[in-house]
Amino acid sequence: MKAMLLCHTTDMGRDAAPLSLAEVPRPVPGPGEILLRVRACGVCHTELDEIEGRTPPPRMPVIPGHQVIGHVEALGPDSHRFQPGQRVGVAWIYSACGRCEFCRDGRENLCPEFAATGRDADGGYAEYMKVHEDFAYAIPDVFTDAEAAPLLCAGAIGWRSLRLASIRDGQRLGLTGFGASASLLLPLVRHALPATQVYVFARDAGQRELALALGAAWAGATDDIPPAKLHAIIDTTPVWRPVVKALRHLEPGGRLVINAIRKRDEDKDELLRLDYAGDLWLERQLCSVANVARQDVSECLAMAAAIPLRPRVQAHPLAGANAALMEIRRGGTLGAQVLRLQA
Repeated sequence: MKAMLLCHTTDMGRDAAPLSLAEVPRPVPGPGEILLRVRACGVCHTELDEIEGRTPPPRMPVIPGHQVIGHVEALGPDSHRFQPGQRVGVAWIYSACGRCEFCRDGRENLCPEFAATGRDADGGYAEYMKVHEDFAYAIPDVFTDAEAAPLLCAGAIGWRSLRLASIRDGQRLGLTGFGASASLLLPLVRHALPATQVYVFARDAGQRELALALGAAWAGATDDIPPAKLHAIIDTTPVWRPVVKALRHLEPGGRLVINAIRKRDEDKDELLRLDYAGDLWLERQLCSVANVARQDVSECLAMAAAIPLRPRVQAHPLAGANAALMEIRRGGTLGAQVLRLQA
């Protein structure tokens, strides 16, 4: 099969083609596994973190991609949950142990044996991939393949961030950054919390316009001051500066949820400029988001189907994965980047 391979970490600022198209053996499903013929795979900023070494794969070469939509091609031994031809998806959570205290408590995203699709196991930048049937999801018919792909990560991690924000309907929510995750989260918030006003901070004018079109109450640049203090803010940026700014916009007792697997280091000194009295005092809280659990993915798909949410996507062929990644790295993209392998 054809696949895009990551063979070594590199700086995408200097290397515009970190992935290489190659012919590799088609995977064979083992006990309890299914083989998917991939139809679409979302492209995520986390792939940049893998490529640039902030969360490097434990082995290389590896096939990236963790927002995978495909049809079941074959069943491994003792696999009974899905039928051949059925459309399913695979998200960032590739497996967890199922035995530890976190798994037993429904927090499998914190499992010490958590394995990530496209990092710890081969993912969906390929014509085929395999996964255990317990970590695949039936995809609602309302979505096309390209629309469904970003819901598996950008949507699901946004949904988890919203739950961690602990915001009540009618309170004010901020979103810093307005890439794929935040642009999917805004319609989810308006559906689940209709009385909540959403304030968006984005450096790109096109993203601010999109936020207002999707129902944001206000949209400003990263350094702008919103017209009211916010009860919670979800940060989806890859850098530190918006984190410091966001803390200053919180109400007393407000919570800042950082939705990023890693942060770039170029502006990390911003953290040293935190003013305790102005930025953290009065019980303001910081919370990080770690991975997703299967519940997040299932709930996001169900909520998005109920709206129904129509993710905005830009499609690329499999061989265009490097170009899609560069679009994300440059920033300012409207919606999600998706590789489309089948018509």
